[in-house]
Amino acid sequence: DMNSLNKSLSNTGSDKIQEMHDILAEQKRAYRRHQLPTAAERIDRLTNLREVLLKYQDDIAEAISQDYGNRAVAETKIGEVLTCVEQTHYYSKNLEKWMKPSKRQVGHIHHPAKAWVEYQPLGVIGIIAPWNYPLLLSVGPLICALAAGNHAMIKISSASPKFGALLQKALAEVFPSDLVSVVNGGGAISDAFSHLAFDKMIFTGSTEVGKTVMRAASENLVPVILELGGKSPAIVHPEMSIKDAAQRLVAGKLWNAGQTCVAPDYLFLPRGKTAEFVQSFRRFVTHMYPTIRDNKDYTSIINDKQYRRLQGYLEDATAHGAQVIEINPKHETLHDVRKVAPTFLTNVTPDMQIMQNEIFGPIMPIFEYDNIDEVIDFINDRPRPLALYYFDFNKDRAEYVAQNTHSGHFGNNQALTHVAQDDLPFGGVGASGMGKYHGPEGFFGFSHERSMMSKPKLYTFKMILPPFNKPIHKIMYKTLLRR
Repeated sequence: DMNSLNKSLSNTGSDKIQEMHDILAEQKRAYRRHQLPTAAERIDRLTNLREVLLKYQDDIAEAISQDYGNRAVAETKIGEVLTCVEQTHYYSKNLEKWMKPSKRQVGHIHHPAKAWVEYQPLGVIGIIAPWNYPLLLSVGPLICALAAGNHAMIKISSASPKFGALLQKALAEVFPSDLVSVVNGGGAISDAFSHLAFDKMIFTGSTEVGKTVMRAASENLVPVILELGGKSPAIVHPEMSIKDAAQRLVAGKLWNAGQTCVAPDYLFLPRGKTAEFVQSFRRFVTHMYPTIRDNKDYTSIINDKQYRRLQGYLEDATAHGAQVIEINPKHETLHDVRKVAPTFLTNVTPDMQIMQNEIFGPIMPIFEYDNIDEVIDFINDRPRPLALYYFDFNKDRAEYVAQNTHSGHFGNNQALTHVAQDDLPFGGVGASGMGKYHGPEGFFGFSHERSMMSKPKLYTFKMILPPFNKPIHKIMYKTLLRR
């Protein structure tokens, strides 16, 4: 009967939650047995991870495509597998240098002594990955965690079930569960995962869910890195070639059908340039995607819920006076394959739903402007974005826009690709997130920077202990506290 079915389902959930607690306890015990893995051990772990990614690359691309309905294999191989493989090389090459203690200065009254900082693993890292780049945003943080000598538990989104099952199988081939473990499932399992007493947690996802994760983490005082989204603006300067800007924005907006946290979200064009821009954009789209419906290179929207959300934004915008420009070269029917053609919106107002929420799809509102300072004010009046893209080959003007705005990343004449730059930190600011990973920041962000101090047998500090107002104190005040 229905009651016993519900009971068995809830038992499965509670069993899974208990299993997570057990895995965490097991990982903490394993970490305590070996708290400072050597550089060679860490590099070995990264090498094993790289090998398993290369072994399963085709299966990974296929599993993610099935979870989406259709996702271009090249988008997974280039944007996720290759990026992760490159990161394993990068961290393997640099971690020995970063592990070295950092010598620090000793103040006048503390001599003789030595002071330094040591970089200690934190312990167990919790990684909560979203569905849009399920490999990159689970294995990317894992690489940083392993390079820093930690153990890790990874929570895969319930919207990525085929990928989640595959990752669990693949990582189990090279890592014992007390070093790396993968958790699948949604709802209560996701909620329970964010309440676990990790030594640090990294979450990638929406700003709203980020708030709930931070609230849950605060119960155990777990420090968090939050990689959130936000509306990343793009600006084209009047002197910029419209063709060049369009080509670069096609890449940034249509990769993964716009389901990217750093995709350009809305666009500022010089007054009167919209028609030329759309025409240029259309040419590039038609060349890249001559058809859309059955084209394996053009990615579907992940699920019905997200598809309906995007359609709702379009309906709301048109109901409030926006004009829709759709680029669908063969005028195909797309709704039954959950694809959204590249779409521009003009006559947009800031109160429309599409300007209130991150779009996360291949739709781009366009605003025309007369003065760059109006654009800067518009951006600064809103929550700080994860990225800001400015198209202009004049370095002084680019610097002016960069100096007068805030964003997690500032991209000049590029969009999206900075995420794959190994040596650059990745992260947001304000509503778009907190904390950084990738680059050296990925190593140090998952390490405890432990201050160390050592004094020799000679203990000089006793000379300044009470009673005060001895000659030594008068000399100190005269020499060290003078103006």
